[in-house]
Amino acid sequence: MRVITGTARGRRLITLEGLDVRPTTDKVKEGIFSAIQFDIDGRKILDLFAGSGQLGIEALSRGAQKCVFVDSSSKALNVINRNLQTTGLADKAEVYASDALGYLSRCRDTFDIVFLDPPYAMAENIIPKILASLIPLLSRCATIVCETDVNAALPEQAEDFTVYRTYRYGKTAVTTYKRIL
Repeated sequence: MRVITGTARGRRLITLEGLDVRPTTDKVKEGIFSAIQFDIDGRKILDLFAGSGQLGIEALSRGAQKCVFVDSSSKALNVINRNLQTTGLADKAEVYASDALGYLSRCRDTFDIVFLDPPYAMAENIIPKILASLIPLLSRCATIVCETDVNAALPEQAEDFTVYRTYRYGKTAVTTYKRIL
């Protein structure tokens, strides 16, 4: 796993090990960043279920102003912090030990791009709850990027956010939500 482009281009990232872990493949990551490439520079990012932090780190490498990484696993937090040090991007990051809904209930920040990559087994149940909690924390031009199993059924709309596009990469689906203006 590596950073694709930007200031940390080519840097290798470490990942979590184990059967429960499903890192985003380079192909899926390239697709995500191709879809949002013009929305990143100077933006505030939230990486929920951050895992190794690779999506937020890629955004920082491409010019995002700040990224907040949230994960409930202490092993994941250790990996995120190590990857931030390796890429030299730690000064633009905040890392929190929390479950996603708990973090959102306490958060007072505003975000422009949110990455949601929960464990596939819980995605259909947790994403609608997260979307409802996210709405007050999103800027007017925000984009939500959800990575799920291709068979996951996600809501078409969350308040004034609607599915903008869904991309399929083998067994993985990436669904983007944007505000209806």
